[in-house]
Amino acid sequence: MVIPDSAPEMAPSADSEQASFVRCSRSPRIDCIVDGDTFWYQGDKIRIADINTPETGRPGCAAEAELGARATARLQELLNQGPFTLETSGRDRDRYDRLLRIVTRGGESIGAILVREGLAEEWGGRRGNWC
Repeated sequence: MVIPDSAPEMAPSADSEQASFVRCSRSPRIDCIVDGDTFWYQGDKIRIADINTPETGRPGCAAEAELGARATARLQELLNQGPFTLETSGRDRDRYDRLLRIVTRGGESIGAILVREGLAEEWGGRRGNWC
């Protein structure tokens, strides 16, 4: 996992993380997608720190379920497009013990791509209202 030094004068590391991601199932979770903002990479559960996406496990309505499914599929597509970097952003873990990371490729946040495409919102500290 690439975790750049926190010194501001340091340039970000080159994209070096890569895996073939599938949708998570009950089997061991190594490299798989949980939903639009959470995935497993090399056995670590990672929460994308700069976004929030609709829930897929317990959606509040049909619209949230549909948008959550689209966000999940798009995250899988983006992560499978090639190498990426995992960067820290403040806290190391959330209250569910997931690693908090910003995922970038070529210096661009994958979370920002999902926001631009209407599949996510910038993280505001709480679950969004998708219904």
